[in-house]
Amino acid sequence: MLAFIKKPIVAGGLGFVIGLFIGLVILGWWLWPVEWKDADPSYLNTTYAADYLRMTIESYEKNGDRELALARYRSLGAQGPTAMNAVMNQPGYLNPLAIANFQLLLDSAGEGATPSPEEPAAPGTGMLVVIIGGGILAVLLVAFLAFRFVIPLFRGYAGGEISAARRAQQLSNQTPMTDYEAMGQEPPIAQFITTYVSGDDYYDESFSIELPTGEFLGECGIGISDTIGVGEPKKVTAFELWLFDKSDIQTVTKVIMSNHAYNDPAIRQRLEAKGEPILAQPGKQIILETKALQLVAIITDIEYASGDALPAKSHFDRLTVELAVWPKVA
Repeated sequence: MLAFIKKPIVAGGLGFVIGLFIGLVILGWWLWPVEWKDADPSYLNTTYAADYLRMTIESYEKNGDRELALARYRSLGAQGPTAMNAVMNQPGYLNPLAIANFQLLLDSAGEGATPSPEEPAAPGTGMLVVIIGGGILAVLLVAFLAFRFVIPLFRGYAGGEISAARRAQQLSNQTPMTDYEAMGQEPPIAQFITTYVSGDDYYDESFSIELPTGEFLGECGIGISDTIGVGEPKKVTAFELWLFDKSDIQTVTKVIMSNHAYNDPAIRQRLEAKGEPILAQPGKQIILETKALQLVAIITDIEYASGDALPAKSHFDRLTVELAVWPKVA
């Protein structure tokens, strides 16, 4: 036995086994066990990684902090795309709009690519392919977003003009909000002014509804619902007013329609599928209610476009709406 043990190969093998036992079992697990501290989320399994990402999306929906949201997503490492797929397939309590906005954030940051199920490229080229492919996608996406959203906002600065979106924002800032408290009513927990001006072809406003403590209750907003005619800018004939309640299972919607659209049976019937039709009139009050929220929208200003071949009062040149939200008393 001693002669056998003294053989170099056997002695080396026994030394390796004994050293492994002492280092792993005695030192590593018993005497000086590993203590996990401040481990990043990349160590989470798939289920908990998806839960972490849901919380990240909910936080981004509330605070809109792009850098914080991206940092949290990147902390998942290779788990990120898998967790995102899991959240998209099983959103749970999340608002689908919040998931879509977060995916758009990832795409804009070049984080939107998901692992391909196909066989990976040969060693040494896979990472280069991913980097080049991701870079091309990021450049294309940034170019698309710039062309779709950023450029239209700044179009028209030449010669001292400002964009339709900027003019709309200026009009909103100049419009006083209703002082409900002075009227002897309970003040709303959220109050906003939004304006559409012809030329703002991407008009789509949304606002977060929160308690003073910061608790998220839902969202409300208004955007283009339907147009008439052809060419640019869009001839908007209807707007979609909506209210989302996180404690409810659906979004309540009503459609603010031009005089022509409201009185045209074909247009009205088509738009009724989106929500109750409302004729746009100055001072018109529109109420939307969900399980826990009540929204009062007031059309404070309206002007129709003219000077074209389209029917009179068929599309808007300007529309200003005030949105006020209260929690419903149980």
